[in-house]
Amino acid sequence: MPPTSAAPLVIRFGAFGDMVLLTPLLRLLHRRYGQACRVLGSGGWLEPLFAGHPDVRATLKVSSRKRPYWLDATQRHLVALLRAQPPGPVYVCDDYSIDKIRWLLRQAAVPDTHCVFANPECMLRKNEHWIDRWHRFGALTPAAFASAPPASPLDAPDAACLVVHHADRIDLHQWLQAHGFESAPLVLVQPGNKRTLKRGRAGQLGDDKQWPLSNWTALIRAVLARQPDVKVVLCGAPPEAALLRAIAGAVHSERVLAAGDELPLRRLLALCEHAAAMISIDTGPAQAAAALGCPLVVLYGAQPPTLWLPRSPTGSPVVALGGLPERNRVDQIALDEVIAAWQAIPLRSSLIAPSFGAGAKDNAFPKASTPPRTSLS
Repeated sequence: MPPTSAAPLVIRFGAFGDMVLLTPLLRLLHRRYGQACRVLGSGGWLEPLFAGHPDVRATLKVSSRKRPYWLDATQRHLVALLRAQPPGPVYVCDDYSIDKIRWLLRQAAVPDTHCVFANPECMLRKNEHWIDRWHRFGALTPAAFASAPPASPLDAPDAACLVVHHADRIDLHQWLQAHGFESAPLVLVQPGNKRTLKRGRAGQLGDDKQWPLSNWTALIRAVLARQPDVKVVLCGAPPEAALLRAIAGAVHSERVLAAGDELPLRRLLALCEHAAAMISIDTGPAQAAAALGCPLVVLYGAQPPTLWLPRSPTGSPVVALGGLPERNRVDQIALDEVIAAWQAIPLRSSLIAPSFGAGAKDNAFPKASTPPRTSLS
């Protein structure tokens, strides 16, 4: 066993999707060091995302890295906590604010020999997927833990790892029942992204991930036409609710539900586990859907899919449209191209029915019977 009884500390101040992509590293470090990780990040969704995750022992949160130390109670609380409960190996996955992170660790009396930094020790390579970067990073060893067992490729999942609990499925079932959606195959549509959250409506200049509302309307009509019993849930966070209602209103069908005000994170994860398929902008919920085996079509703007393509641990299809180097805006993707991709992916059967009954257990990570099927277009 490595010379530590303390859990690894993994630091990543990323968005929702960034943290989903971090989960293979958490699994690798858990197996290397014999303890589930502590994860330090930011965002109100951090704790619910990792609630009950077998590779996460605890989540720690700092509200702002940029705010001066004496003006930020969360930074001072972190330092006090790390002084009282010293971490084992420390893996800093951020590429920014490195000087501030080093300063906070030193304030907490964490020795430099306990730490490795992705920047500059393991920079992202050209066209390298983020998960593959974290595989390389997890193989590095802080000097103080040189006797730790080396990283094994068998301990490094190729896809993100998320869990859904029985209580989440119960909550989802009750919510679907309340809307009359419990017995229908569901297709999820995620038209918004992080920039939508900041602006609250579509059509803003400078947002490479915006697709015209008329395209979303026509796409949803095509989804409804593919199978007469399919229903559509428009997904998003509360600031996106107005956009989702506008799209649903334009479609004007009782088979479409705008759920921007009704999807706390644990319910969203259960919905992704249950849904027949998803069509999404390149954003965090797409990463979560693939991690939970949901067939997926993803629309890319100025990001290359080679870096960000969601990976499925179950072999469910993930199809990417757009993105660099050929295209740099989602509105360059034709409606017919998305409809064709959607019609080509197989829909999966509902998962909530067999898993909902009394005594159903929380899912472990699904086992992949075949390699993930991915496509770049």
